[in-house]
Amino acid sequence: MKRVIAIVKGKVQKVNYRDAVEEIARKLNITGFVENLKPYDVRIIAEGEDERMDQFIEQIKIKKFPIEVETLEVRFEEFKGEFEYFEIKRGEWGEEIAERLDTAGKLLYKSVELGERSVALGERSVALGERSVALGEKSVQLSGESVEIGKKMLDKLDIFHQDTMQRFDSLDVKYGRIAENIERILEELKEERKEYRESVERLVNAIIESRKGSGRAND
Repeated sequence: MKRVIAIVKGKVQKVNYRDAVEEIARKLNITGFVENLKPYDVRIIAEGEDERMDQFIEQIKIKKFPIEVETLEVRFEEFKGEFEYFEIKRGEWGEEIAERLDTAGKLLYKSVELGERSVALGERSVALGERSVALGEKSVQLSGESVEIGKKMLDKLDIFHQDTMQRFDSLDVKYGRIAENIERILEELKEERKEYRESVERLVNAIIESRKGSGRAND
């Protein structure tokens, strides 16, 4: 069993710290009391089992708005078993009421501050939502434009394809005609060459016959 005397410094008065300490002591079955020390500190005298007293010391180091424990000075003494329960030793009723009002004021101010922050976050969320919608609409618009551009490109490719095929068809007809003309000319040249050869052969034969006739006359 342990007996602890602790002096707590920080934001521990007019912030409901004593009530928080009493609640912790009740849960851990710690006996003793907590009281304000002027002007700013709090004193705690508590007794209990060793393990629970260690937990008690750790848990009273509260740093949660509006409470902020800055230092905890602890001194151990011999266990006396003089307390039946844990209590809050309060001052004059006027001071206690003022402390309650101060605590309520701090909590109210914090609530208002949090409310303002929530409103600001809400407005920011709305702005982000509107921006997201605008971006979405822009994306849809860009997608529509992309589709339109794609259609135009396909139309142009189709026109190009048709024009190319027409040109090929035209070239095929044109060069097909040229090929036919060339073939016809070659045939004509062949015929003319044949006739020319026949004419030459006839001429040569005529000359030979003429010379033969001239020779017989001389004999």
